[in-house]
Parts: sequence; structure tokens; C-alpha cells
Amino acid sequence: MSRFVGRSLVVLCAGAFIGACAPETTSERGASTEQNSAAAQPVLASLGSGAPTVKVYRTPTCGCCMSWVEHMREAGFTVEVEDTNAIGEVKMAAGLPPQLQSCHTSFIGDYVFEGHVPAATIAKFLAEEPAAKGLAVPGMPVGSPGMEMGGRVDPYDVIAFDAEGRTAVYESRR
Repeated sequence: MSRFVGRSLVVLCAGAFIGACAPETTSERGASTEQNSAAAQPVLASLGSGAPTVKVYRTPTCGCCMSWVEHMREAGFTVEVEDTNAIGEVKMAAGLPPQLQSCHTSFIGDYVFEGHVPAATIAKFLAEEPAAKGLAVPGMPVGSPGMEMGGRVDPYDVIAFDAEGRTAVYESRR
């Protein structure tokens, strides 16, 4: 059994990105989210009953947050959603450098996940339990989970970071 039993993954959508978090319909979501969600399922299965519950805090008007929530559900995560307008404080408390910030901020145990990190990448990271503070997808790249716009997928990197703010590319999405 994994060390994640009974813990929650907390996700927040930053109010600063409300304009970019335009509502989307499920029909606009591309194949990339379905592929990312399917890829997460075997890794989540390896976590057994320890697969974490995701608790999402979002601004009430952020459509990309709900699209990302759906992506996480499709991957097998249990997700709870709560609306809030006090999200900036969480980013500051998490110590996220401005260059890594994005729309969502998530926590599980001591790990931080910033932005539209694919569910498969989160599941892989949790299974590996690396000595890193977390992962970030800076900005809001088109085609990342929750940011689908038809079939367009812009290349982006998932960045690993440590408590001192040092970064390295964990995974490239091309």
C-alpha cells in the first residue's frame, strides 16, 4: 500500500488567470486529454488503494479548472471541487516562484503540482516519490489537460523544482 492513503491532492485555480480560464465544453476537448488520462490509469493502479483524492479549489468563473478536473476524473482520481476567491495566498505560502506559476496549484503530501500537469505525469511522479518539491507546467499551454482547443497542442515542458527553486525538465510534451 502506498503512503498516499487518506491524503488529498489540493488544486487551486489562480484568480490572476481568470481571463485565460474561459469556459469550455466537453466537446471541445481534444484526444490529448483522453490519451493522458488513459496513460495515468496503469500508474494509478500501481498505487493501489493509495491513489489520492483530489480536492480542487477554483475561482467560480474558471472553466479550464473544471476541464482539468474532468481530465483527472477520467484518469481515475476522485475529485472534490470547492470555489474560492483567495487563491493567491496559497501560491505565496507554497513558495512558488513567479516563473513557474500557472492556473492551478495542487498539493499532495509535501509535493506541489503547479498548472496543467497531465494526470499520467502526476501519477508517475507520485509512484517515483522523488526528492523534489514538485512539478510545474508554467503558463497555460494550449493542448495541455484542461487547455484543449480543438486538435492544437503546443509543445511544453513539465518542470521539476526543489525547495531552493532549482529547476530541471522532468518531461517534454511535443
